[in-house]
Amino acid sequence: MAHFAKVLDGIVQKVIVAEQDYIDNLVDDSPGKWIQTSYNTYGGVHSNGGTPLRKNYAGTGFSYDETRDAFIPPQPFPSWTLNDKTCLWDCPVDYPTDGKSYGWNEETKSWDEK
Repeated sequence: MAHFAKVLDGIVQKVIVAEQDYIDNLVDDSPGKWIQTSYNTYGGVHSNGGTPLRKNYAGTGFSYDETRDAFIPPQPFPSWTLNDKTCLWDCPVDYPTDGKSYGWNEETKSWDEK
């Protein structure tokens, strides 16, 4: 089985699990386009060592960039920038590695301990 995302105006509307034959023969009069996505792809890497597909597994609300042929998650905060290699969002400050739990503070552009 494969996964397919229904994309309308560059935004993923839904993701389904289906055989390619189902998609090929689907009578779908609703606007949008079905695009295959890989459950095992994240940040341009296939978790099982296979060939990555479209940078990231699509999720509802993700955007699809035709130029990059990539699914991109929503930007979590305005200060985060898109990584062209992974099509994921990079935080301007690295997450602390002291084992504590933190949340991003957009106002101060820093991690606040929870």
